[in-house]
Amino acid sequence: MAQALRPNTAGSLFATDGKPHPLQDTLLAVTLVLGVTAFVTSFFHSLHLLSSWTGLVGILTGAYGQWISETTRERFGLILGLGAAGVGFFIGMANGGLFGGVW
Repeated sequence: MAQALRPNTAGSLFATDGKPHPLQDTLLAVTLVLGVTAFVTSFFHSLHLLSSWTGLVGILTGAYGQWISETTRERFGLILGLGAAGVGFFIGMANGGLFGGVW
């Protein structure tokens, strides 16, 4: 009957250890939003400034989130956000960069 004493964490979206992680969950959400924004805006050549800056900030946010993450679910979401932010950042850099080709 040892399984009766364990908490059911299968329904939890973010924390698998039963503890709240507000900072890690916030970094996860921010990284995902920035990654999706960078990825989607990278399809439009004229939005390279938005794509490259959101990608850069998403990469930095996701890297810090990975550093302090505590559960596998947090790390999984952060990797998805980091991948999307990285793709958006590099395509934005290829289309004009962070400063719009001024430098």
